[in-house]
Amino acid sequence: MSDAGPLDDAMPALLSDDDGPVFRFPVRVYYEDTDAGGIVYHAAYLRFAERARTEVLRLTGVTHVALWRDSGVAFAVRRCEIDYLIPARLDDLLAVHTRIANISGATLEMHQSIHRTGSGGAEAVLTRLSTKLACIDKAGRAVRLPSAVRIALANAFRRAGN
Repeated sequence: MSDAGPLDDAMPALLSDDDGPVFRFPVRVYYEDTDAGGIVYHAAYLRFAERARTEVLRLTGVTHVALWRDSGVAFAVRRCEIDYLIPARLDDLLAVHTRIANISGATLEMHQSIHRTGSGGAEAVLTRLSTKLACIDKAGRAVRLPSAVRIALANAFRRAGN
């Protein structure tokens, strides 16, 4: 029997806190995410963060498929820094917090942290990530972000900050 609550208790949401707008995306740790000891394998945190970044785009009305089909561009990870602070474990309910740190001509920088809520509601930060995404064309060359994407991201996070 597990002490962990149902995943639907924590739905994705665009919120605002003391540091400004943040997108919160829930993730349950499954057996496939762990090693034999039930500790989350280091690469799983990258998958959790990628899912949250994808859902941030989806929240603004942008999907990877539509971006590729309609604009001929995609996002590729140019740089990723990750600090592992505390391990997550099998069946933990985590929340990936995503903030847009910077939007420039051809890049998008996001700061993410992965949290676990403990007893009493206190959150522990397990992992911190800083990821720079490059907008690339079909030849793999860096190109400017489509203005519609830039505007949609800026507007969504500006609204959450108000």
